[in-house]
Amino acid sequence: MPHEHMKPKGDINLSRIYDMDAEGYRVLIDRLWPRGVSKHNAALDEWFKDIAPSTKLRRWYDHQPARFDEFACRYRAELDGRPGAQAAEHLLALADTLDVVLLTATRDVEHSGARVLLDRLNELRSRD
Repeated sequence: MPHEHMKPKGDINLSRIYDMDAEGYRVLIDRLWPRGVSKHNAALDEWFKDIAPSTKLRRWYDHQPARFDEFACRYRAELDGRPGAQAAEHLLALADTLDVVLLTATRDVEHSGARVLLDRLNELRSRD
């Protein structure tokens, strides 16, 4: 019988934490708690501070799109080390059975650590 590629059971999506319509297993992936959001209203299942870019890297990047490519490269290196790799493995395991929503407070999602993380998780997932 030929090996059939099985589709993963859950999706991994990205949303701003202020979008309360984002359904799934809700994981905050920012190192800092988002302004103006109560813990109750956030309705989080988990908060993964350790998967966020390091404070040093976040301060260097300073949300400057011109630095995004270098930021993404440095952040990917952090994700491949500990504790980032452990957190990524955990998120991928959750996504085997659940829809996972990565939540961030950043305004510019396309030039954020959240986007880099989502892309990295999808790469890792496609290897399986």
